[in-house]
Amino acid sequence: MQQTWVILGATSAMARAFARALAEEGHALILAGRDLDELRALAADCTLRGAGEARAMRFDAREPKHDAPILDALEQAEGTLNAAVFVGAMPEQARIDDDPSLLQGVMQDNFTGPARFLQSLAPMIEARGGGTIVGTGSVAGDRGRVGNYAYGASKAAFHTYLAGLRNRLGRAGGHVITVKPGFVDSAMTWGIEGMFLVAPPAKVARDIQRAIGKRRNVIYTPGFWRLIMLIIRAIPESIFKKLSI
Repeated sequence: MQQTWVILGATSAMARAFARALAEEGHALILAGRDLDELRALAADCTLRGAGEARAMRFDAREPKHDAPILDALEQAEGTLNAAVFVGAMPEQARIDDDPSLLQGVMQDNFTGPARFLQSLAPMIEARGGGTIVGTGSVAGDRGRVGNYAYGASKAAFHTYLAGLRNRLGRAGGHVITVKPGFVDSAMTWGIEGMFLVAPPAKVARDIQRAIGKRRNVIYTPGFWRLIMLIIRAIPESIFKKLSI
């Protein structure tokens, strides 16, 4: 059955792979992000792959004015409404240390902007008695680490928000999946030193699709990151604060 999906941050590598997978299943897509030219090209590609409909719309997590047109388009769509959030920004921690004003943008891109949109979408999902929200967090949100604690804090906040939203929407037949990727081959991680076990975006998209089918609550992708983060979370703070990880 055709569904309608809005994908926020649709030009990211993970989002592109996920959008193409949805298109091949024949779903209707609203591809939202900052670069309309890139979004229109992606919409054309998704249409060729079999999407019931694919349209590009402007979305900037830092600009609330962009929410209403997308929400209006969803209100007019038929059937189940679904959303996938891939919006995010990860400036180097050293840049934030030098310029603390950057922290506001990190929080807007990774937490408050997406949460603001989902907060408005939630009543629509409740009214229709079902729908899926996929929220992309990060393994970085599992513990504050010296190399990216500002980014990690924004993702940790988004994880907590998604957990509460999952509790709320579950009462109305909806479902929320928290996705915690490790290192993924994308523009966000390009050129960063220390990358290991880097996953292709298509692998992440497949893991998300399986999670949707199984109504999983929280997934790590690739799955071995669950064990890695279990070990990292278990390190005593007295030792952890001396480590450069």
